Amino acid sequence: MPSRTAKSIRGPRELDRPSMANCACASDAGGRKAIGVDPGLKEANQNRLRRIEGQVRGLQKMVEQDRYCADIITQVASVQEALRGVARNLMKNHLHHCAAKALKSRKKEESAAMYNELLELIYAHLR
Repeated sequence: MPSRTAKSIRGPRELDRPSMANCACASDAGGRKAIGVDPGLKEANQNRLRRIEGQVRGLQKMVEQDRYCADIITQVASVQEALRGVARNLMKNHLHHCAAKALKSRKKEESAAMYNELLELIYAHLR
């Protein structure tokens, strides 16, 4: 039987999912919420998402107007890169506030859950 570590290296679909990572998150009726959020990163993400929203509206208009496909594809790539920037900021916040606490925890289950969660995030972000 392969060890948990061997499974974790293969990919996110095969990750063991012990308990949910018990980090600096709170749960309520709306789902999990971060407790530790860097205000500067939050503001940067909100600004970037508003710009992305405008870019997507521009893309819709370009498609509606039958603009040149290569121009539309270039704009799609721009939106994708902007979204990756938001994801990088969110990962930075998650590592600083949630992951660090869980990985330093003396509770093996909590550390393992966070380790697996981080692997899943990295695999998804690398696609």
